[in-house]
Amino acid sequence: MKKNILLLGFLLIFNVNLIAQHRADRQQLSDTNAFTMILLGDPQGYTKYDINWPIFDLCTSWISDNINHLNIKAVLCTGDLVEQNENIIRNRKMLNQTSKEMWELASRALSRLDNKVPYIVSCGNHDYGYRSSENGMTHFPDYFPFERNTAWRDICVDALPNRNGIPSLENAAFEFHDPNWGDILIVTSEFHPRDEVLEWAKNLVSGDQYINHTVIFMTHSYLTNGMNSQRIEKEGYKLAPGNNGKDIWEKLIRPSKNIRFVICGHTADGNASFPDNVSYRTDNNDAGKIVHQMMFNVQTLGGGWEGNGGDGWLRILEFMPDGKTVKVRTYSPLFGISPSTKHLAHRTEPYDQFDIIIE
Repeated sequence: MKKNILLLGFLLIFNVNLIAQHRADRQQLSDTNAFTMILLGDPQGYTKYDINWPIFDLCTSWISDNINHLNIKAVLCTGDLVEQNENIIRNRKMLNQTSKEMWELASRALSRLDNKVPYIVSCGNHDYGYRSSENGMTHFPDYFPFERNTAWRDICVDALPNRNGIPSLENAAFEFHDPNWGDILIVTSEFHPRDEVLEWAKNLVSGDQYINHTVIFMTHSYLTNGMNSQRIEKEGYKLAPGNNGKDIWEKLIRPSKNIRFVICGHTADGNASFPDNVSYRTDNNDAGKIVHQMMFNVQTLGGGWEGNGGDGWLRILEFMPDGKTVKVRTYSPLFGISPSTKHLAHRTEPYDQFDIIIE
């Protein structure tokens, strides 16, 4: 009996310690009635070197730890989960993992979110072909089948088969409801989307069921990097047919009156400078509504192309209860986890921290 009492006491102390673990830089909502979505920039730099894996794990662990605290409704990933989709030969100048090892790591890191919160991925050029989009082959549906995450079940409202005719979340739509924001639809697309993908998305958002939704469109490649951001007009990938950023704007975004926010990744600069790894612009669509377009890609922000993969940088998108303001914060749980480095965990330049007004 005495041993049982001692054991119970130990367990109680252990559980209290777990609950009371100190967070050096605990993030807070600006308003308790707000909700957030977390933006993950291209994580390929984390998966291509095994020494970088813990940073990807830390990012998804931080998200999991804050689902309730920050009222996280979704995680948005700009794609390029791996450096190479199907390759067993390791180029030691740029990676030390095979494609299978990279896919397994990406799957394991994101598994922390399974059955807790939906994560929406816009597959990138490195997620296709052998090394970089030589064709439409991808292992994404093998590692991320619909059934693995129950958080997708009630919000995924439509999907289009991928280039190989396989049902996949590469082209999919997810519906969210909020008492202040009303109905939100997030549509994601494959890299270099085909005309039929853009037509599917256009018909979906303009149909009777979703015409009054606020639509966020995600795709991997859309904007150039830097302060003078332009929509991408041409790229040299062999994958065809497909559409670049300018085509996506003309065929889908501009004609659709309810697509108000576009999110992408893809472009970056090897000098690891923040202004060269983010971009943002606004344009009016055909209905005269402002469309906010944002690129966020972290892969070189931890020491260049062969650095640590991104220093854990992510973005907290806080949807305020006024139903129109999205507060953008750029934050790193890698720095925020320690009292000695938490002063480095926040990016506060105008291109890192700003408000988006969707009216």
